[in-house]
Amino acid sequence: MKASRGQIEKALDAPPADVRFFLLYGPDEASSQALAKRLERAMGPQAERIDLDGPTLKDDPARLSDEAASFSMFGDRRWVRISGLAEDSVPALTALLEGEVAGNPVLAVAGALKSTSKLLKLALDHKAALAFISYQPDAREAEQIAIGIAREGGLRLPTELARRIVALANGDRALMAGEIEKLILYLDAAPDRPCEASAEALDALSADNPDTEVAPLVNAVLGGDLKAMHQELVGLSETGATMASVIRPLLNRAMLIATIRDAFDASGRLEAAVESAGKAVFWKEKGLVSRQVRTWDAPGIARVIQRLLEAERATRSGRGTGDLLVRHELLAITRQAARERA
Repeated sequence: MKASRGQIEKALDAPPADVRFFLLYGPDEASSQALAKRLERAMGPQAERIDLDGPTLKDDPARLSDEAASFSMFGDRRWVRISGLAEDSVPALTALLEGEVAGNPVLAVAGALKSTSKLLKLALDHKAALAFISYQPDAREAEQIAIGIAREGGLRLPTELARRIVALANGDRALMAGEIEKLILYLDAAPDRPCEASAEALDALSADNPDTEVAPLVNAVLGGDLKAMHQELVGLSETGATMASVIRPLLNRAMLIATIRDAFDASGRLEAAVESAGKAVFWKEKGLVSRQVRTWDAPGIARVIQRLLEAERATRSGRGTGDLLVRHELLAITRQAARERA
């Protein structure tokens, strides 16, 4: 059945006996993952979680219904999480929904699904399933999400700071949560000792000071200087800097370029567009920023921002490939800038 946000939140917080399967899907996968955490909290820290994937369900369609009907060896609560769900998982899900017994809740985060998906149709049509789609929030919704995330950690986040964090993260919930988590740690906030977030604290953590050691790498990448990029990466590696530390300054500069580019395209006057950015452009960097704005058109810098966001998500995923992916993206962006500049 199709669920509203209120219905899915209520069901995940207290799984009803007549719901066997929760399908969380849609383009905003970070929001789906956040909803999935509600079920994890509801089941409790002692619950036994069974992880299955799409290929397993394809090879053994009966496995899912068997796991959903099984009891924990230790008498604890039990639930099943599915990753990599695909159309060939339909037989396994059908067996789960039509089986005589299924006492353990099953949840899957499936990402974007086509309206013609048999998997989606099954979840929407069956009374023992609840399906909820997460869309990318608009700016106002994203601000409220940021305020809510902060509140859960004991941080009171004023609207103007929520707006800044949304802009920093480009509306990505996972990245917003990361920025807020840094603020919570920095201010030593907690639910039992709440405190107010400040602009000074956010400034201290924003990592966009043009005098930092990352600034030369930012200019090399967005300016298309391959030799300088490699030299800066070697230098940062020698100082022990992580690849994760270079993404945020690059994102900040890319977003700045996108803003100035929009103003430049509207007016045709580059100098005025740069001046309109105010203190966001450090006076020593105006020449470099102006050249970067000329290098990147609006669609090009939008693609850069998207690639950097994906790289930042990879560095926070806990997988060892994060640093490698960041290096790959930096090389690809620098090469594209070099081509555009030529």
